[in-house]
Amino acid sequence: MKFSFKHAALFAASFALVACSSVKLDGSQPDANTVKTVDVTNGIGADGVPAPANRTIYFDLDSYVVRPDGQTVVNSQAAFLLKNKSQHVMLQGHTDERGTTEYNIALGQRRSESVRQALALQGVQANQMEAVSVGKEKPAVMGSDESAWSKNRRVELVY
Repeated sequence: MKFSFKHAALFAASFALVACSSVKLDGSQPDANTVKTVDVTNGIGADGVPAPANRTIYFDLDSYVVRPDGQTVVNSQAAFLLKNKSQHVMLQGHTDERGTTEYNIALGQRRSESVRQALALQGVQANQMEAVSVGKEKPAVMGSDESAWSKNRRVELVY
């Protein structure tokens, strides 16, 4: 009985995923209301929040200091949040895979707090921000080399 139940459950789950797909398989064009666009002049998406490419700040190894390239992201996010006082952002601090879980949770928290402080210095209200740590649990890139690690040492701004 277990064998047939597993197959039935697998079939049902597969069917549900296919049935819920938003991609039309008949070759027709998607509905204009379902296509998200980004205004490339200001990086704001159709949903009213900054485009994903403009919401990541990268860090050096064992550091929580916002780099100059990250300051550009902080500046644009601060401008957005100052114009949109009702908008809330979660600052998720990430690390690469090296180090203990405890160390990486603490470093991720320091990174997210560093970005929170940089935004606050530009006038963003404390009630608009929440700083959390993810540590090494959700890598952006899989791999055990510097090219992967450098993409995993980050703070993501999640609206």
